[in-house]
Amino acid sequence: MDHVDINLTTPSIPTTYSRLAARTLNLNEKNLGRMLFGAGITSKALLRDDTLLTGRQQIQILNNALEIAGDDAFGLYFGQKITPSTHGPLGFLVNSSPTLIDALEAFKDYLPVRMNLTQFTINRTDRWLECHLLVSAGFTDKVHRLQMEALSLGIFAIAESILGRPLTEGQLKLSYPAPGYQQLYNKFYPGTVEFAAHENVLRIPARLGSTVNVSADHHNYEHALQQCRELLKHFKEDQHTTLTQVRRLLLSDPNHQMLEQDVAAALFVSKRTLARRLNDEATSFRVIRDEVLTSLAKSYLLNTQLSVDAIASLLNYHDSSNFRRAFKRWLGTTPEQFRKRQHSISHTIS
Repeated sequence: MDHVDINLTTPSIPTTYSRLAARTLNLNEKNLGRMLFGAGITSKALLRDDTLLTGRQQIQILNNALEIAGDDAFGLYFGQKITPSTHGPLGFLVNSSPTLIDALEAFKDYLPVRMNLTQFTINRTDRWLECHLLVSAGFTDKVHRLQMEALSLGIFAIAESILGRPLTEGQLKLSYPAPGYQQLYNKFYPGTVEFAAHENVLRIPARLGSTVNVSADHHNYEHALQQCRELLKHFKEDQHTTLTQVRRLLLSDPNHQMLEQDVAAALFVSKRTLARRLNDEATSFRVIRDEVLTSLAKSYLLNTQLSVDAIASLLNYHDSSNFRRAFKRWLGTTPEQFRKRQHSISHTIS
């Protein structure tokens, strides 16, 4: 059985995945409505972080995306864009997992919170970690295939982020017949793919389960997640200015340093339109980015014992000297001096 029964009428799915589908289609703000036709949601609502979709709405949007794409292989292009960071806080949890099996278990447990149309279970044998892929009933064959492609590519992406290399040993078995574009699977999947199998399952060699995460520092990511959540709380839900949207995107991105053109694309406008709207609000992309980085840096320095080098890494400065120069430009002092002075003030007050 490759279906899971869920409630399709309760709003619970973030718009993140629909926005990603729109970006995959290269839609802009003016033609987003094409993808939303029949879903009962406006373009403005799609761009709100607090909007939740029902399963039926999400299915309709995916159906529309396939129609707009005019390409049955759309699921591969869509799925390729799904990285751990796509899943918001769940992505932080995955990235902070100490081993591959921990990351997969975390993703399995919390995926239904983010996208309840898909789930998977993990069965362990002496040789394999078997990820059994499940999707909601009620899909057309094309959308069912799209969801399987997106889910399996998402798991491959998680494995790659932990291993530090593509999961070439992975064996993906899919129950549906080979589609007309089957040759593309070799381009998108690093492992082997078999069609018309008895079940939908991704098999990963069991020996890889204990592989230590090559890129993450567990405590650093915990701090990062906590600090970003705290900062996001300061923004009221009814504040939907362009400034707030940009700020949220920067805080939600793992490295907090998205390029201006990437932020514009996430908002389905051109870089020029984004700059104009921010100018109308008496600000600019660079000012907002510096404010976000300054707030995060100050919070890490005051509320954690992380070294300056560790903080620089969290803020995606590969060279801590560049972070120190940026910090001095922001606040006129070095990170070390700022921390020392603030701690002295705190001790004096207490």
